[in-house]
Amino acid sequence: MESSFQVGDKAVHPAHGLGEVTAIESREVAGNAGSFYVLRILESGMKVMVPMRAAISVGLRGVMSPDDADAVLAIFRSPEKAVGTGPWNRRQRAYAEMLKSGSPTEVARVLRDLYRVKFRNEKELSYGERRLMDQARALLLKELALAKAISENDMEREIESLCAASAS
Repeated sequence: MESSFQVGDKAVHPAHGLGEVTAIESREVAGNAGSFYVLRILESGMKVMVPMRAAISVGLRGVMSPDDADAVLAIFRSPEKAVGTGPWNRRQRAYAEMLKSGSPTEVARVLRDLYRVKFRNEKELSYGERRLMDQARALLLKELALAKAISENDMEREIESLCAASAS
């Protein structure tokens, strides 16, 4: 089964975030001919090619709806913690797996937990925590802002205020 995106459509790649389909190309790779979506990732400008016939299994999907965005934002209000206490390397692996899933709800849970660490502690986040937080923010922020039709800055402020309120 193939997903169907057209040139100009926005699509979300689970590992790279929000992109725009800039072309659909036919290529031969390892002796097999196939059609590929060519995405320009909005965060980095990187070009990613996704085989059309594998787009669903890769996790390529359309932008979330405004209702889905509301459900994701509700995660930032939730008092739960996605990953329990324990050594940082164990939590880091769990967070990395959640980011790799490409699920907006899982990415939001990582971002929420790391924002809380940032707001609750007077000290700066560690390098590893900052890296994971930046990755989660990059995967989620543009898509949420697009779904809610607001600027990225406004979306980031809303997320920070939700996290700060739930951290206290």
